[in-house]
Amino acid sequence: MADNSDDSSSTGTDNTGTDNTGTDNAGTEPAGAALAEVEAVVMAGHRGDTAVARAALGNNHPSVRTAALGALARTGSLTTDDITAALSDPAPEVRRRACELTPVANASGPGARPVELVAMLSDPDDLVAEMAAWAVGERIGPEEGVFLALVDMTRNHQEPLCREAAAASLGAVAANHPDLDANLVDAGLHALVDAMADKAPVRRRAVLALAAFDDPVVETTLAAALDDRDWQVRQGAEDLLGPPEPESEEG
Repeated sequence: MADNSDDSSSTGTDNTGTDNTGTDNAGTEPAGAALAEVEAVVMAGHRGDTAVARAALGNNHPSVRTAALGALARTGSLTTDDITAALSDPAPEVRRRACELTPVANASGPGARPVELVAMLSDPDDLVAEMAAWAVGERIGPEEGVFLALVDMTRNHQEPLCREAAAASLGAVAANHPDLDANLVDAGLHALVDAMADKAPVRRRAVLALAAFDDPVVETTLAAALDDRDWQVRQGAEDLLGPPEPESEEG
């Protein structure tokens, strides 16, 4: 169950703020000889040297493999097959980077299919699961089962950062896919309404995500959020509701 004690400290990924352009973020700081290899792979990405970048996917150092994904994305050569393989990497930093780059991977090659991310929402590493939730919200089309997985994540994940990312992604998916099944929409809406009793960072995401839903309960929930103890939640609710109606002057 979500811990609803107030906590304003969070650095969760925002569905509008994460850099998913394929820049060469190598994750954790590499040490020793791996640092030189990371730098070489990063430079290969800037030069457009896909051969060097692709060869680095098989490197023994996770930091080098992470850099290789970014380098391939920079050159426009990162494929969904590359991402799918990296999602099974034993190193969490590689899996996290693979999730982050999913929206920019090319579905190329014979029989290429979109990357499936639903399983990554339950990754044992919280930072991987959080990034997977963000990536789902950035996709063109959600895969089967992913919306309900986000609902469950919003309600039940033990890590607030993951609940925060899942709440934001529910709003993003609902906004981008107005043809979602009505039962799914209802489940997502009520997960967000309930998230308004969670920690402050989760409430901040949930209040904005409610904008994607057309239901009377949204206005009721936003009106209640105007009295939230967190000023960012109050501001989000005020922005969505618009300015109050001016009081009529009595002659």
